[in-house]
Amino acid sequence: MSQSIDQLIFAKWIFTADHNSEVLENYGIAIHDGKIIDVDQHENLKSNYSAKQEFNLTEHILVPGFINAHTHAAMNLLKGYANDLPLMTWLEQHIWPAEGKWMSDEFVYQGTKLAIAEMLKGGTTCFNDMYFMPHQTAEAALDTGIRTNVGLTVLDFPTKWGKDADDYITKGLEVYDQYKHHPTINFSFAPHAPYTVSDEPLKKIATLASQLDLTIQMHMHETQHEVTEALKNTGQRPLARLHQLGLLSPRFQAVHMTALDEQDIELAANEGIHLIHCPESNMKLASGICPIDAVNQAGINIALGTDGSASNNDLDMIGEMRSAALLAKVGSGKADCFSAKQVLAAATLGGAKALGIDELCGSIEQGKFADLCAVDLSHIATQPVFDPVSQLVYSASRDQVSHVWTSGKLQVENFKLKHIDENECRSIADHWREKLKN
Repeated sequence: MSQSIDQLIFAKWIFTADHNSEVLENYGIAIHDGKIIDVDQHENLKSNYSAKQEFNLTEHILVPGFINAHTHAAMNLLKGYANDLPLMTWLEQHIWPAEGKWMSDEFVYQGTKLAIAEMLKGGTTCFNDMYFMPHQTAEAALDTGIRTNVGLTVLDFPTKWGKDADDYITKGLEVYDQYKHHPTINFSFAPHAPYTVSDEPLKKIATLASQLDLTIQMHMHETQHEVTEALKNTGQRPLARLHQLGLLSPRFQAVHMTALDEQDIELAANEGIHLIHCPESNMKLASGICPIDAVNQAGINIALGTDGSASNNDLDMIGEMRSAALLAKVGSGKADCFSAKQVLAAATLGGAKALGIDELCGSIEQGKFADLCAVDLSHIATQPVFDPVSQLVYSASRDQVSHVWTSGKLQVENFKLKHIDENECRSIADHWREKLKN
């Protein structure tokens, strides 16, 4: 007797992203109650299971859903708002003033929903957010069914979300208490950067993160200017300062990390921190090149993030993988640095490890949630296929993402969103464009 289950997916290729990083040909996945219950050859699955739904993906590679490990989702409404500017000019003269004028619950919810639509269509099934009004990020994620890690932003200075660091922490903990029981929502403390958060709040965050078993994500060593100013003002490199304050541990995620020396890398490796690599944002803002080869050789876990659309200008993880692989090669002078398999692992399991959710998702294994992405390689741009992983990373586009599942829920079918109205998303974009340009 075959077992009755919810779904069977038969794929041409499967990249598992588990510890073996296998590419399986003519394998499929059995899904029930939102989780993967079996991975096996087509004929075995057909013999052992009877499914309510079957998907025959004859020219596709099936991979774990991409994990965008660092973004500012609501900033999708600021896509293209201020371009071709260095980081601090971009922030201080354009982005922060716009946020100061327009920040609201409506801005964050609608901007996040617009971002989620873009991410799902591109195969992203989980994102880590760092922004204001985190309750609105959580609501948008719940309304759409995407998995999210909500960052509880902390700054020393006032915004429309908080007046000082203690206020941000208090409000963040209230949001955490409100949503912590939802199975698709996790949390991090998100102190913005070493130059925007002082010592005492950082010490408090270190203590609270340990007590609540929460991760911490922070922009770190984003530019050489940041490091130079830190040495001038504190006498320490930013990473060393955070180590002294007790923040560095395997729960810490350092975003960007372009301005690193050997001591920084050694410290990061010794403390077991994770590095969130955002190559396209770093290139666009001329922030620098993360030394991925040295980081990789040190054994530091690498995850990928797009950063926000205001500094990228998209949330395309397939494009981010290609940029990450190519930039690592030119930055190191080594053509074999950051291979296609390695960068795909960073975009999936690497992100799950960084966010502390690798027992839930990030690889295609029995018992994990069915967060999945199917990419159609039959397109002329990805023919012929000698190596499906290589084709995905170096040749494919996000427009080839045909199917996406989150916890077994079909989110994209035959290239179309099933539960989000794209016309509504366009209306949101039009509404905010008119506001922001005035």
